[in-house]
Amino acid sequence: MNELNVVKYGDREIVYEVEFCRRKTLEISVMPDSAVQVRAPQGAKLEAIAQKVQKKAPWIVEKQDWFAKFPKAPPPRQYLGGETHLYLGRRYRLKIEKDKERLVKIDGGFIRVISADVRPATVKKLLDEWLRERAKVQFENVFLACMARFSHSSKSPRLQIRDMKTRWGSLSKGGILTLNTKLIAAPKECIEYVVVHELCHLKYPNHDKKFYRLLETRMPDWQRRKLKLENMQV
Repeated sequence: MNELNVVKYGDREIVYEVEFCRRKTLEISVMPDSAVQVRAPQGAKLEAIAQKVQKKAPWIVEKQDWFAKFPKAPPPRQYLGGETHLYLGRRYRLKIEKDKERLVKIDGGFIRVISADVRPATVKKLLDEWLRERAKVQFENVFLACMARFSHSSKSPRLQIRDMKTRWGSLSKGGILTLNTKLIAAPKECIEYVVVHELCHLKYPNHDKKFYRLLETRMPDWQRRKLKLENMQV
């Protein structure tokens, strides 16, 4: 279970979650909901982590204040007709139809969910299954296209898709590139950004100057895509 800790910065309290993993350096991230996540090497002392967070406090507060300027996340989904859902960056209205047929499909500006059971829990299950299947297809296509930009690399990571709480993507030391299922809500150009970002870690595991130089080379407009993704409300 990840650790929750607090440091003070002026009259502000910075609550951060610590995840211990197999890495050499410490990474601090501020999420769009202002949550602070720290990924630390296994065996790192909490006191040393707190000192790092304290040192980065001005940057953390600046990022939190910047995210606070944007509209809050929409309320939890009710899975009722007329509700809007994002798919590849476009909003679709949910259209629920009762019928013996069991089907989910896009029809114009609607995502149609057809089922004999139209209770919200069932609609959610059917929609989630459909989105996961679409994510497998879309992510695989983007992954293969982006790999062409890294033809020099002898490494070829394996793609997997799963639900993640705080990250859009990650690359393990074992060569597994994981994408968050929820990324299917984002425009294709944002999915490409996440994939290219993670592929850059094949050569440079840390977010150092060499990493960002490579990212700039492979995707010159990565900052615009990143900002678009950060501003998206899933």
